[in-house]
Amino acid sequence: MARIYLASSWRNPHQPWMVDLLRYAGHEVYDFRNPFNGVPGFQWSEIDPDWQSWKAKDYRRLLTTHPIAARGFVSDLRAMQWADTCLLLLPCGRSAHLEAGWFCGQGKRCIILTQDGEEPELMALLATDICVSPEEVIATLRGAA
Repeated sequence: MARIYLASSWRNPHQPWMVDLLRYAGHEVYDFRNPFNGVPGFQWSEIDPDWQSWKAKDYRRLLTTHPIAARGFVSDLRAMQWADTCLLLLPCGRSAHLEAGWFCGQGKRCIILTQDGEEPELMALLATDICVSPEEVIATLRGAA
């Protein structure tokens, strides 16, 4: 059984389903939408509903000083430290790729789940495994792939 940090995006409609699939397969999974601490997952709109119109200086200031951003960061970082495996579920954004890169840099297992239509990325070679279906992810986690 793996302790999995599922790195993805709020916009990825497959994220909740993948959490359920991994848990059904017997793994412990960190769900950034519903963290272990019981506080709903971080969203920029909690800080400011108009966050998409921020200037770069606003982003930097609020990222580094706002208590809601700090809470979200600490929650995710603690989960990354807890996990032994990262599953990067594509498509996703920059934060998920930073998280996956952190796992690679820590020498922890990093699995990428890609699908047809995703843009190829050379540095995906840093990952320990690249899977093309949820079934392949489950088999890889079992050591059967």
